[in-house]
Amino acid sequence: MRFFLVFLVAFGALLSSCKVEQLTTSQPEEMTMQQPETDTATADISLTEEPETGEISLPYQPSAPRLHDLLHTRLEVQFDWENHYLLGKATLEIQPYFYPQSTLSLDARGFDIHSVSMLEEETLQPLSYEYDSAKLHIDLGRVYTREEPFWVVIEYTAKPDEVQTGGSEAITSDKGLYFLDGENGKSPQIWTQGETQANSHWFPTIDAPNERCTQEMFITVDPRFVTLSNGTLVYSQMNADSTQQAAGSGEMRTDYWKMDQPHAPYLFMMAVGEFAVVEDHWGDMPVNYYIDSAYAPYASAIFGRTPEMIEFFSEKTGVNYPWPKYSQVVVDEFVSGAMENTTASVFYDALEVDDRELLDDHWDGIIAHELFHHWFGDLVTCESWSNLPLNESFATYSEYLWNEHFYGANEAEYVRWEQMQNYLAEAEDKQVDLIRFRYADQEDMFDRHSYDKGSCVLHMLRNYVGDEAFFAALKNYLTEHAYTSVEIHDLRMAFEKVVGQDLNWFFNQWFLAAGHPVLEVTSAYENGQLHLTVLQQQDLEKSPLYQLPVSVDVWVNDKKTQYDIWIDELEQEFYMDLSEEPQLVVFDGDGALLAEISHEKSAAEWAYQFRHSTSFLHQLASLRALVNDSTASATDQVLQEAMQNDFWVIRKLAINAQEGQLSARDTVRLALLEQMARSDKKSLVRADAITALASVDAEKYQDLFLAGMRDSSYSVVGTSIAAYAQTSASNKTADFAPYRTYKNFNIVMALADYYVAEAVPEQLNWFAEKTEEASEETLYYLLNYLAQYLATMNDNNLTDKGVQLLADYARNHPKYYIRLSAYRGLLFFSEDPAVSSLLKSIEEGEKDEKLLELYRSNPY
Repeated sequence: MRFFLVFLVAFGALLSSCKVEQLTTSQPEEMTMQQPETDTATADISLTEEPETGEISLPYQPSAPRLHDLLHTRLEVQFDWENHYLLGKATLEIQPYFYPQSTLSLDARGFDIHSVSMLEEETLQPLSYEYDSAKLHIDLGRVYTREEPFWVVIEYTAKPDEVQTGGSEAITSDKGLYFLDGENGKSPQIWTQGETQANSHWFPTIDAPNERCTQEMFITVDPRFVTLSNGTLVYSQMNADSTQQAAGSGEMRTDYWKMDQPHAPYLFMMAVGEFAVVEDHWGDMPVNYYIDSAYAPYASAIFGRTPEMIEFFSEKTGVNYPWPKYSQVVVDEFVSGAMENTTASVFYDALEVDDRELLDDHWDGIIAHELFHHWFGDLVTCESWSNLPLNESFATYSEYLWNEHFYGANEAEYVRWEQMQNYLAEAEDKQVDLIRFRYADQEDMFDRHSYDKGSCVLHMLRNYVGDEAFFAALKNYLTEHAYTSVEIHDLRMAFEKVVGQDLNWFFNQWFLAAGHPVLEVTSAYENGQLHLTVLQQQDLEKSPLYQLPVSVDVWVNDKKTQYDIWIDELEQEFYMDLSEEPQLVVFDGDGALLAEISHEKSAAEWAYQFRHSTSFLHQLASLRALVNDSTASATDQVLQEAMQNDFWVIRKLAINAQEGQLSARDTVRLALLEQMARSDKKSLVRADAITALASVDAEKYQDLFLAGMRDSSYSVVGTSIAAYAQTSASNKTADFAPYRTYKNFNIVMALADYYVAEAVPEQLNWFAEKTEEASEETLYYLLNYLAQYLATMNDNNLTDKGVQLLADYARNHPKYYIRLSAYRGLLFFSEDPAVSSLLKSIEEGEKDEKLLELYRSNPY
């Protein structure tokens, strides 16, 4: 599963540019967008969490006990669209796991149970049962041994909308089955989301990750709908029999999907909708893309590298893609980023983009992530949610692997740098074991530890054992444990079998302990020797004293020599014989450590490092150090060089580092910026260059901004609108009129900011239209702009209409962070008694505990 943190601080990082001056938490590159800057005030309240105080007080969470073994699941489903019901018949093949059993307990949440029977020689024998709306307890009628499989048939109605459900940062709802009636020009859809234990909201099962079975799915729908499920489509047939019609009329169609390989129940999926199906293939295997018909022309541009990814991951792991097909479907209002259901991954609708949006960024990261799960998560599955990093850390590391393969080392290091920053930002308030057996809720496992820290740890393991051993161990692990569930020690032993050495030290400190190294490094040249001192400064009461294999790069006479050292003490000293004083010393020359490293260097050394290191991480560190050193004479020249660097991220960071620092006297850098704004091959760099020029002299570059508004890149267009809005041009509103129909985040935000800053009249209808059609990322910010617009216009009639619009979102939107944004907007008007009363009624109707806690802690 790919998730995106949706708390306010995370969304701020998601939608802003990274800066050299500070390390910012940001989402992986596929989500990088630009937000036009604004000086307008916001009514801000923030979501905060108490720092972790240790896991010992939390309950121990064992693997689910296995009393029975679920062998096969056959589901026959049809739908009551009006009431949002699933009418189901489940036939389960089960046998006792080891000990004889006379009863069976199944997870079945919020059902109406109509009958429970034993299937014996094609006849149904009724069984006695008890049902408490969560567990179905069945009396089997006699004792069965592990050599006696049996078949249980359950007829039921699932009512997901009538069940009390929860959610988390990663997965905003856990009701399992979702009906979308089709609004704002979109067609109706049904789709499912099973992780962690939500599929038992729509079919009875043993809902645990250490269970697995084969599967059949018979889905009866109106013929206008396309269906998708796990495995392969065996047949699709029309049913004239009215008994096959559920709350509808006319002929219906049944699609029969079959999955012959066992997989975990949380990976079962179903999607129903008027999807366009764009066909592709990997060899003879179908690789298809299900998407809204409006975006079908762009499906191959969005997903088209999937076959090459399948080939690459098959070669890299030494295990061919193990399933009969691979489909990817984009659905509306998905409750997470994406989900790796076996053979059929589901993605949220942010992936529905056109070719102009793809000029700014791509979605390869999330696509690779869900695909790699088909080895790590689907083929080999964590036996408990405590072991979730065995799924998610690998999937997150696949983003590095794919970028390394397809885009090059710098892009891969940029991805890993972002992952490190995501983890380190979370670690400021939360440090827990990667593999943790104590937690309050399994959803707590879906955090930046399981994803980003785990990915960085895998990279350190790869760096330590070497590429050949690393991928040989992965092949060993996948082959030995295919179609089974695993725990962390299975991974350790797979590596030990290959490398022939004990790796407990590595797994204990990185997977089974909290924290990360905090290192203070000093270096000096004395008497023909480099004297290197390393001090571990992390809190040893909460984190281990680390054993760290580290490389040290030393430049003498413009020649680099790499030294390998081993750190295993609180303070250690190392001596290296050198012919003369080094020009540069780089601790962690491989850039592999997940650590906070402090190593003081002179400005000359930082400049030398920027010019001689080929590593993105080391060049980034140089830029940061020089920008933060106001006395460094080398900074201006290095920034000029950075603006001409081959890697677009360095160019972008160099521009951002100069924000607010340039003046009309900086003619050389301004000339470079103008050139970059006009012709840099990376659209995000062009956009940042335009922003930088606008901050120096917006009037001077009016023609450049007008040209930028005709750019093919939405990012450049949006930034150009924001820049042109800063000029004294008299016809701005008219110039911006052609862009009012655009839905792209960059353009909508730029216009919203202009309408607020300039108090442009008669824009409430535009705001209302944009909120209706906006993506969730856009809507989150747009609601705040709407509130600012209402406050700026100071028109009671407008305010009354706008407040009702905000209140509707605050009460009814399915995503809690959208409800929060609307609530924040209403705070602009909290001094009005009517709005104050409205806020109280919103609080009374809110069921999300995190939002309620927030509302109560921020009295208006």
